[in-house]
Amino acid sequence: MDTTTAKRHIFSMLDVDGDGVISRQEYLTRPERAAQAVGRSGDDPLLSVARTTHEQVFASMDADQDGRVTFAEYEAWAGGQSFDEVCRPALGSLFDLADTDNDGHLDRAEFTALRHALGNPVDNARVAFDALDEDGDGRIDRDAYLAQIRSFVTDGSSSMAQALHMQSHS
Repeated sequence: MDTTTAKRHIFSMLDVDGDGVISRQEYLTRPERAAQAVGRSGDDPLLSVARTTHEQVFASMDADQDGRVTFAEYEAWAGGQSFDEVCRPALGSLFDLADTDNDGHLDRAEFTALRHALGNPVDNARVAFDALDEDGDGRIDRDAYLAQIRSFVTDGSSSMAQALHMQSHS
């Protein structure tokens, strides 16, 4: 998959209402959805961290600071540098929210709950888990998870992300 197609997949997932732009509210509800999916309370310190990191990502994406991110803004912004500087901490904070036993890994249930809360179909999340769990131990490491997302954004390749973004055939 080329990087433009990969970015379109990610953009469409972030554009929850499908109106062609990512609103500030759409983006900033991601931590809440992730926390709710795994039973974290609204006053959880990890949720506070996730909110802060997501604010930073949105401010970075919204080039003209109008509260809406167009695909052109997203496409120009998304890449290795933006991932490393602002996306990695935000995505890491969501991983941490989903890691309910705080062991630094996500099991199948935690991963599926997180990815479903972020807009991926449950079946796709299950396939993605299998693609990422290369050693078959039933756990996904935080660094491997983040590396797979970075690969998808920067060069369009990621077995996990391709599974998450495959079309459902139902």
